[in-house]
Amino acid sequence: MTTDSGSTVFGKEQVKRARIAVAAVFTVHGAVTGSFATRVPWIQDHASVSAGQLGLALAFPAIGASLSMPLAGRISHRFGARTALRGLLVLWTLALILPALAPNLVTLCAALFVYGATAGMSDVAMNALGVEVENRLDKSIMSGLHGMWSVGALIGSAAGTVAAHLGTDARLHHTIAALALTALGLIACQGVLDLRSDADEEPPPRFTLPPKSALVIGAVGFCAVFAEGASLDWSAVYLKDIMGSSAGLAAASTTAFALTMAVARIAGDKVVDRFGAVRTVRVGGVLATVGGLLVVLAPNAALAMCGFGLLGLGVAVVVPLAFAAAGRSGPNPSQAIAGVATITYTSGLIAPSAIGSLAEATSLIVSFGLVTVLAFGLVLGAGVLRGADRTSTGGGVPDPAPAKAGTGT
Repeated sequence: MTTDSGSTVFGKEQVKRARIAVAAVFTVHGAVTGSFATRVPWIQDHASVSAGQLGLALAFPAIGASLSMPLAGRISHRFGARTALRGLLVLWTLALILPALAPNLVTLCAALFVYGATAGMSDVAMNALGVEVENRLDKSIMSGLHGMWSVGALIGSAAGTVAAHLGTDARLHHTIAALALTALGLIACQGVLDLRSDADEEPPPRFTLPPKSALVIGAVGFCAVFAEGASLDWSAVYLKDIMGSSAGLAAASTTAFALTMAVARIAGDKVVDRFGAVRTVRVGGVLATVGGLLVVLAPNAALAMCGFGLLGLGVAVVVPLAFAAAGRSGPNPSQAIAGVATITYTSGLIAPSAIGSLAEATSLIVSFGLVTVLAFGLVLGAGVLRGADRTSTGGGVPDPAPAKAGTGT
């Protein structure tokens, strides 16, 4: 990718401004998700769907995202990174309006498919730009960017909680939120790097299988997102059903887990710069494994909550580093990032249902035994994220025996 003038050189101040702009884009993206999540009960009632039908409908965002993500690279190639991100982010923020308008299951599934498709394409575009900024700053920023996404999700969910408490119609709430976030997103996009493809550069294919490097990196991301999704969706149930906790304490465990993730991601860049991506993920994998063991073996709710906290702390930076490694794993960063994103979205899709199915066949304790095994997979697979470290000077402590990005060695 190059600039309009064909030069690959960006001024230091321009890159710093671009970092702030991309962080704002991540925050806006997260706020859309938070806004939607808090009004799901209202949407369920409005569409008159059962719990089982709602579960089916909630699979469509991940389906839409998985199918659309490979298109993001081609859109960026044709229109340039800034214009592509601007358009895709607007589609994503405005898609927030659709689910609340759905009167039945069919229209809800269609609305959520569009919602997921626009989420996935804008996700790939903003992560690709984040990797470009990180490369030019020569220091880790991806964990912090994903931390800002979590902050945005918390802000969106807080506003949604207030709207729900006041009994505000979700159609009105989401329309106001969508228009406000669209305006903020457009302002933020003005500051991102205006990268453009060379005139003779071949456009990426519309649809293609993820490259091998993305599959290997995505496998590590799969483990982290599975543990994250399982903890977010099932921690409250685990404390209530297994530990006998009150509903309030059980709900607090989910909030605590989300806050742990956000704080760890915001602080994660300094850790990565100091110790390198591989060491950071290996230590994170150890923490997550210990956390999983605490959850499985805890005799009381306090230790179980500590276990969930360690799980969140351990997996927090893995996905940002997976995107960073994918962005340096080949000649087409958007394609590799799309591949990793598709795998991680799939993990997020299957984790809640897999935990539920296994719990029904055995118990939740056994289900989180599986989470613990996958957490240990981070320790074993951390080496494939070596590409998330920068090779130039000033980029932090390199991991031993650096390998070519994306080789998995």
